[in-house]
Amino acid sequence: SGGFFDNPLVSEDGVFRRVPLLQSYKGKVYPSLALEIVRASLQNNTLKLGYGADNGEQNNRSLEWVYAGEIAIPVDEYAAVVVPYIGPKRTFDYISAIDILNGAAPHNLLEGKIALFGTSAAGLLDLRTTPLEVDYPGVEIHASIIQGILDQQIRHEPEYTIGFEILIILLLGIFLTLILPTLSPAWSTLTALTTVGIVLLLNHYAWNQLMVIMPVASPLILILLLYTLNMSYGFFVESRSKQHLAHLFGQYVPPELVKEMSRTLKEINLDGEIRNMSVLFTDVRGFTSISENMGAKDLTAYINAFLTPLTQVIHHNRGTIDKYMGDAIMAFWGAPLKDPQHARNALNAGMQMLQAIKALNKQFLQQGKPEIKIGIGINTGEMNVGNKGSEFRVDYTVLGDAVNLGARLEGLTKNYAVDFIVSETTRYEVPEFEYRKLDTVRVKGKDKPVSIYEPLGLVENIDGLTRTRLKEFHHALRLFHEQNWDNAERALFQLSQQEPERKIYNIYLDRLTYFRNNPPGKHWDRVFTHTEK
Repeated sequence: SGGFFDNPLVSEDGVFRRVPLLQSYKGKVYPSLALEIVRASLQNNTLKLGYGADNGEQNNRSLEWVYAGEIAIPVDEYAAVVVPYIGPKRTFDYISAIDILNGAAPHNLLEGKIALFGTSAAGLLDLRTTPLEVDYPGVEIHASIIQGILDQQIRHEPEYTIGFEILIILLLGIFLTLILPTLSPAWSTLTALTTVGIVLLLNHYAWNQLMVIMPVASPLILILLLYTLNMSYGFFVESRSKQHLAHLFGQYVPPELVKEMSRTLKEINLDGEIRNMSVLFTDVRGFTSISENMGAKDLTAYINAFLTPLTQVIHHNRGTIDKYMGDAIMAFWGAPLKDPQHARNALNAGMQMLQAIKALNKQFLQQGKPEIKIGIGINTGEMNVGNKGSEFRVDYTVLGDAVNLGARLEGLTKNYAVDFIVSETTRYEVPEFEYRKLDTVRVKGKDKPVSIYEPLGLVENIDGLTRTRLKEFHHALRLFHEQNWDNAERALFQLSQQEPERKIYNIYLDRLTYFRNNPPGKHWDRVFTHTEK
């Protein structure tokens, strides 16, 4: 029998991947060496062609199979097969032809075997470039085809793989285009790697179980491309967003909070939204008289001297500076980053601000500058937070009734002669603090009454004497609200003698005197209405 020896279909990159099993020459069809050896080894004199449906015609476009006996060999339109490389060179046994000729090899060494004569030396010009190696012996290419046919391990690439490849590319493109922009860099990487793994697993299954060659290069390139584009675009957008955040909030929040914000960009909403937050207002008492006795330069240095440490306290407690209003500060907690402890952090800031003022006044006293006294008001509630302003200027700020009440509470510190007032909602949010109830009031411009308190510090830090007097004062308040004027007066007077510096006792003594002469009646709501801010 005879056949042609070597007429491969060399790829554009010079790699041997496919070899025809049949070739037409002068009107006749000849089998390749590998196919002819298989036919001979099977002792079958016939080779048959199998055609698929292609307009009902039998031609090279519809050719799908070559039958060697009972073995069906899948081929392409060129009657070629993908070489089923078994392994690297010398995977097959090599026997020296000299040993055979000289009788040095065992006489039964080749019994029942298929033997191919070939060369492996470089100088004999039969080394080929294959997907496995660049100097693969040509004889082993034939051996691989023979072995693959006999083991029925010839893979093929059906026509439907083109449509399947397009479908996979479309599905992957849609999926990754939609999902990657919504993920963090870590999750994007994990998603891309998982998708690559799925594609490779499908390819592995098709290769080993279905004996089908599925295209894998295009889907992998698409995944890499979309991943790279997404990461590059995400890096660009994130960098711009970080720069924007740093520019927008750099003067309002501490640097470490800006860094934290840059890691959670999706939580930052600059548009208006309603959040439960805490707001703080602080103002210097009697600042007008202080400023009248200072020059412009000295006044600026003086203001900066106390605004700086107060701002540091706010930043230390994760607060956001809303604005400076001359000698006053407005700050809030709970935005731009959500803060479950916003009320506690605001309260801590207020207490620390009072301590900072005490330390600052010692410096002012040494420098011959006037001491300052501040009032602080804090309220907790729902506020509208976001960018507010015009096309010329925008500020990130808070608005709402809860904000207005916070400002009113700061103003009430003068009325009650205390440094610090919080609302009942703030007190409710921070139960670990001890408070002195000051009053239930109706502030100017508001109809709904609110209870106000003076925070004294953490419960565990309150000494016994303070606890006792606090209990006595709250008892005196109950007597006052019950219109038990005589007993209330005795209790309040005794407290005023023990703590003459605490003006709240005298405030209630003055009210008691008024109510004696002007009884509030049995339907008294126990609310004091303030008519001034």
